[in-house]
Amino acid sequence: MPTTRQLAAARGFVAKHGAPSRAVVENIGLAGARVVLVGPDGAMGDVLVAGTDAGAALVDAVEDLEAAEWDSETVKTVKIGAAHRRKMAGR
Repeated sequence: MPTTRQLAAARGFVAKHGAPSRAVVENIGLAGARVVLVGPDGAMGDVLVAGTDAGAALVDAVEDLEAAEWDSETVKTVKIGAAHRRKMAGR
């Protein structure tokens, strides 16, 4: 079950970046799961939860948040800027 804070974070993302937003639930092992949020404006965010079941429950509980996979439509929606690319490259 997602916490109040996790729900607020996901709802805040949808409110800021538009509806419907997409959510990809990724298992990250013992740490739980990462729910990657993708707004229709191309923004990305994430919420860490206890596991994939909690991630699915988070998606179900947030209006205008749709379960997604890293398919071509989701990937094409993401807009990654130069600063984020440098950060991911460790620069």
